[in-house]
Amino acid sequence: MLKTRIIPTLLWKNVGLVKGIGFDSWRRVGSLLPAIRVYNTRQVDELILVDITATDEHRSPDFETVNEISCECFVPFTVGGGIKSTQDIKELLRCGADKVAINSAAFKSPQLISEGAQIFGSQCIVASIDAKKNSRGKYECYSNSGKKNEHIEVGEWAKKLEELGAGEILITSIEQDGTMKGYDTNLIRTITKVVSIPVIASGGAGNYEDMYKAIEKGKASAVAAASIFHYTQQTPMEAKEYLATKNVPVRITKISQDDHSSDRGLVLGLF
Repeated sequence: MLKTRIIPTLLWKNVGLVKGIGFDSWRRVGSLLPAIRVYNTRQVDELILVDITATDEHRSPDFETVNEISCECFVPFTVGGGIKSTQDIKELLRCGADKVAINSAAFKSPQLISEGAQIFGSQCIVASIDAKKNSRGKYECYSNSGKKNEHIEVGEWAKKLEELGAGEILITSIEQDGTMKGYDTNLIRTITKVVSIPVIASGGAGNYEDMYKAIEKGKASAVAAASIFHYTQQTPMEAKEYLATKNVPVRITKISQDDHSSDRGLVLGLF
């Protein structure tokens, strides 16, 4: 049975990590490299790093920084933001990324997903969807860090992305982002019921029960989170332990109580 993954998300803006609410990422929460070093010790299954200003600034990914930090990252590493071509994908993989997350560019050039999957393999291509409800209660896709409504329903777009060759879908609720009030399980289920590839739930985790609901009710294959780890004492390891009590298959390596305590303090000191 496949293990359910716990994936911290790092939002990168200029030279630091940020977090906010509803995609208004204004609060500085730490530095990139120290955060990656800490998460290496925390039994996370993967890390997602998104450069949230690259697309709006019409620039390419920061390959030099990705190359520098990937040397310090010892878990599978997904990088997103500013990807516009297969050359960008190639360069990011060469710099040490294991996967790439593509959002805005897929609306303009859907062939980027299919070409990326054909050249590098579907396992490298994470199709990212940011969504919000419209006045009719339907979920629509947004691009450019939640600024542009693409007027495409998420289920329709998710099926298209799978057909194009995406290996995974990362679905984020713009309305729940940063609120710590729980994932939008209805949104997650809208995706999981129409695709067969893994779906990563994102946006709204405030406690371990929220993660369980995203998995149990939303049928997510993985849960991504940021604020819960930045602003509280809750940890990825404790999240796994909680999910295990709910019979959710997770990957756990036993550590000592001393390691567990010092690990928590280290993260709080950083953020």
